[in-house]
Amino acid sequence: MEIQLWRNLLSPYELAVRELVVKFNHIIREHKEKDLYSPMEQVIGRVKSIASILEKMQRKGIPFDRLEAEVEDIAGIRIICQFEEDIDAVVSIIQKCSDMEIKYEKNYLINVKESGYRSYHLIIYYTVQTIDGPRRLQAEIQIRTLAMNFWATIEHSLQYKYKGNMPPHVRERLSKAAAAILLLDREMSSVRSEIMDAQNFSQLQTNLVADILNNIENLYKFSSKREVKKIQDEFFRVYESNNLQQLERFHRQLDIITEGYRAQAVTKEFMA
Repeated sequence: MEIQLWRNLLSPYELAVRELVVKFNHIIREHKEKDLYSPMEQVIGRVKSIASILEKMQRKGIPFDRLEAEVEDIAGIRIICQFEEDIDAVVSIIQKCSDMEIKYEKNYLINVKESGYRSYHLIIYYTVQTIDGPRRLQAEIQIRTLAMNFWATIEHSLQYKYKGNMPPHVRERLSKAAAAILLLDREMSSVRSEIMDAQNFSQLQTNLVADILNNIENLYKFSSKREVKKIQDEFFRVYESNNLQQLERFHRQLDIITEGYRAQAVTKEFMA
């Protein structure tokens, strides 16, 4: 296949990856803006390289006229979670996406590969808009924990190095590492609630501080610098106390003050 034809083939998949990464990152941002725990920690996207596509076609005996039908992971999305329990939550989110149709799922958490590989895969159909009209493409979504991803990245590098002929002693060490990763995920799950509480506290505090600073900045338009300086000093005092309840109370009071000044400004403008 000519280089230009490869570019034409892969271009819609590049668009699909960009769109899917944006969609999932937006879901992460929505959770944070609403002070909710996000089951997604990170989203990574890639389009399979030409060399990887050719290697897979050769290994599986896929003819060129069946390339897009049988190479299901030309577009790949990887969603990284903190905890194994988050994976089910992410799958549920994807199942509810009206613009993604699930072709099938592979649960390598239950059906662990012989190598020790653990992950959750979905093959989806996703439609992109091109100058030639809509294109319905396949994409693979991998969902795994941070620990699983670390192991899988190493295993993939070793498989690439040894071309499928990994020495027994390396395979054995990799298997032991997979067992250690499983224990790590279980250990992290045992303290999941404590970690989530700490992260939710931090996210809520971050959102409150951002909103407070925005209100203080807006007050400069309506109030005197002296008044704003007093409010700002009070904010720093409350913030240094590291007391979330006090910060929430200050936030509510500042909202009332800000709305009051805005109302005064609107009234003056109307009377003028």
